[in-house]
Amino acid sequence: MKVVIFSTCVVDLMFPNVGKAMVEVLERFGCETFMPMRQICCGQPTFNSGYIAETKHVMHNEVDALLSVDADYIVGPAGSCVNMLKELPFHLKGEPAYQAKAQAVADKTYEFSQFLYRVLGVENAGAELDAVATYHRSCHMTRLLGERTSPFVLLDHVKDLKMIPLPHIENCCGFGGMFSMKEPEISRQMVDEKVNDVISTNASVLISCDPGCLMNIGGRFNRRGEKITIMHLAEVLNHNVDLSRVTYVDTREKEGVLA
Repeated sequence: MKVVIFSTCVVDLMFPNVGKAMVEVLERFGCETFMPMRQICCGQPTFNSGYIAETKHVMHNEVDALLSVDADYIVGPAGSCVNMLKELPFHLKGEPAYQAKAQAVADKTYEFSQFLYRVLGVENAGAELDAVATYHRSCHMTRLLGERTSPFVLLDHVKDLKMIPLPHIENCCGFGGMFSMKEPEISRQMVDEKVNDVISTNASVLISCDPGCLMNIGGRFNRRGEKITIMHLAEVLNHNVDLSRVTYVDTREKEGVLA
């Protein structure tokens, strides 16, 4: 199975360890991975800032880059960015040279946890992490991409990991890409509320599937002088792996669970 890695800007520039962990997990489950170097950005930051026409050439470049390898799937480590790829057919509608290609990208693109659980059928990735943790559920991945299940199933099967429910898990962390820059005072209040909720769990590790959220929340922890270890789900699933612990969703349940 050939998989193109959609690296995303934040992972490429700020969290390369997350990209490395994602690739190692995917290859452990039999995927042949490819990383097209032409990819730069999906265009989400400028598009969301209102520069719609100016962003089109960025979207074109991303489509061409991701389709430069004849792969079965495209997998990314951020629900927010993956959702942007899913929306490309709408944003490039009416462009004869790109509408069909944008649809091809959208049809085979998955967020990392989605791909493991819903495509490969992985239930237990064989990881072990002796820690007390809580999970931040990002807005874009939940509300736009519509994924509310995959990360929790995978985390529930990590050996020795104790997960504590995060109060007000539905609340935004205040990042929202350009929102945190345009509305810094509101953003700061939102992330302070999120930090307080994380602290209330007494967890030592904060896990998420969106590096942007981890950067925002972890940064606020640092500025407040509070301590937390931030981990992307890919890093958790790549920690102390024992392949004998790997399990898959039962074949009889696959049709209903993975739909």
